[in-house]
Amino acid sequence: MSTFYIHRYPYIRLIIPWITGVFCGDHFFDRSWEPFWSILTLGLCIALLFVLYFLKRHSLRWCFGLAVSILCFIGGWLGITWQLQHAVYSFPEEETVYRVLITDAPQAKEHTYLCQALLKERRDTAGIYPIGHTAVLYLQQDSSASRLKSGDELLISARISPPLNNRNFDEFDYARFLMRKGISGTGYVASGKWTILSSSKPPLSSANPSISLRQDGMNNFDLKSVASSCRRNVVSLYQELGFNGDELAVLSALTIGDKTELSDSVRESYSVAGASHILALSGLHIGLLYTMIFFILKPIARRGNIGRVIRSVLLLILLWAFAFFTGLSPSVVRSVSMFSILAMADMTGRESLSLNTLAVAAWLILFCNPAWLFDVGFQLSFLAVASILLIQKPIYHLITVKSRIGKYVWGLMSISVAAQIGTAPLVLFYFSRFSVHFLLTNLVVIPLITIILYAAVVMLLLTPFSWLQIGVAGGVKKLLEGLNFFVRWVEQLPCASIDGIWLYQSEVLGIYIVIALLTYYFMNRRYRNLQICLFSILLMGTYHATLYWLDRPQTSLVFYNVRGCPAVHCIKSDGQSWINYMDTLSNEKRLKYMTANYWKRHHLLPPQEITTDCRHAELNRQQQIISYHGCRVCVINDNRWRNKSTVSPLYIQYLYLCKGYDGHLEELAQVFSFSYVILDASLSEYRKHLLESECKKSGLRFISLSDEGSVRFLL
Repeated sequence: MSTFYIHRYPYIRLIIPWITGVFCGDHFFDRSWEPFWSILTLGLCIALLFVLYFLKRHSLRWCFGLAVSILCFIGGWLGITWQLQHAVYSFPEEETVYRVLITDAPQAKEHTYLCQALLKERRDTAGIYPIGHTAVLYLQQDSSASRLKSGDELLISARISPPLNNRNFDEFDYARFLMRKGISGTGYVASGKWTILSSSKPPLSSANPSISLRQDGMNNFDLKSVASSCRRNVVSLYQELGFNGDELAVLSALTIGDKTELSDSVRESYSVAGASHILALSGLHIGLLYTMIFFILKPIARRGNIGRVIRSVLLLILLWAFAFFTGLSPSVVRSVSMFSILAMADMTGRESLSLNTLAVAAWLILFCNPAWLFDVGFQLSFLAVASILLIQKPIYHLITVKSRIGKYVWGLMSISVAAQIGTAPLVLFYFSRFSVHFLLTNLVVIPLITIILYAAVVMLLLTPFSWLQIGVAGGVKKLLEGLNFFVRWVEQLPCASIDGIWLYQSEVLGIYIVIALLTYYFMNRRYRNLQICLFSILLMGTYHATLYWLDRPQTSLVFYNVRGCPAVHCIKSDGQSWINYMDTLSNEKRLKYMTANYWKRHHLLPPQEITTDCRHAELNRQQQIISYHGCRVCVINDNRWRNKSTVSPLYIQYLYLCKGYDGHLEELAQVFSFSYVILDASLSEYRKHLLESECKKSGLRFISLSDEGSVRFLL
């Protein structure tokens, strides 16, 4: 981009250092850098002096620009640091009594109910202490827990601790994810360890949502709780109108952002077809709603400046009313905030949607909540809009279409291609999947969901006229059936998606740099720019090939830190592997979820699952003794080796101690001679500390997976 072009969009020059500051602040948050804070404070003071001194000196305006950029960088750093610090809280190590308020609807998991709760106070023999922090509680499933809802106040007895990761290779940073959401701790609450102090009133029938809203508001003054109640009323209304199954799930996701009813099969179908973005209520849906309201209110704007102001005010009211009735979810709040800025820009007579307006919206959102920068929905939404603004027109002009219908179709396709180009690197990075037929999918799905969304709004507005509402509901149901049928049809097409793609963070940044350089070339068509593009592509290819070679599979043994799933992963240099499960009731699903990124990064083939004794060319397993590539691992998960002795102890490299063994190391030393002791995460705290002390006493090298995380031994 030329300097002139950049100067047309001043807020882009502000958002870039702000985003950089947020990234740096998040990365260095948990590091002790006392000298650095002094330097940061000094930089802040110097930048302020530059701003004040050079504010009126036109000849030195670059100093002013530099100072403002430094201020934005420091502002982003301090903003995310302040936000993360507010999520830090020191919980007692022992089980403690807490008074909590459930702030969101409980979600049913495999064996628990996940509840987000506000910790109001902590109680012990010394007194009562206010807390005011948020925690995620896992309540054991029972009949009482199933009746809990948002707004219930509980008295619980649990051990709550700050969120921690399992430190597996390439594991999702769950602890930092919770901190960015303002969650200070997690805890498990067993049955009988909690009681209800006060309960919110259940939502009334959706036949009279105004009464429900009024009564709910009288009972609970929390705005989000009232909004959640309204969303539940809308779902109840859908059910009364005959929506059920996948149609109900998709309609709830499209209109109010409720994805609790979405089955795994539906999620997978939409993901493979390249339509998963429509199931997340965000910028696309708010944009469609904004367009509809904007068109309806267009006659008002013809009355001059006053009419335009009235239209913008009505737009703001209706958009935020919609956000309220969808439960004020973060994704909807972000999208509505963005379109609110567009409405206010239209109020002043400025260009409603431009890169500058988009940068203003992003900066304001990140100013209010810097942690939203790390939300996938935020990144994809803004990158999609930015790419449409930048490259949609050049793509559209590549092909000349004369017919009116052809122009419409090609215009829609060019928008889809531009959005896909802008979001593809992030989609590949986060989801490791590329949907091959995305053009075909979006060509049909986007017009279809536009009709469904508008029809659903009309259906809700017709609540006083039940006979008309039932008729519209029938039409919406047919449209939803057609939408789901089309998505499943695309899913069954050959080569519907490419899975198992692995990208590094640095590669994602490099790809966006290449896209920017290519865009700049097509705008200027200079040979030098083409040379730079080709060189950058060659550099990216070399970098990827180098990383690919460094992360090639190597013959090794891997032990994972996954509670409830002791396993030994034997990996071969050609990508083949065998994963030995030691428990017939192992949580294999959780292990695969937590290790998926590691397997993708090292380009491993789907591992062969070994659950019993076996004999292969490379692998032998007998009596829980695994022999692989000249290395022996003995898994101790029962008492079969207790009270045994041999004349000559069997030498093994790794003794893998798991839950189920109740003896001591000296008993095993009579049978085995071993180099390393591996303590599995399934061991209780008491057993782990006992075995650790025995290892130290005997001078044995040991690794505790619950403390150290996953370990790999090269063979």
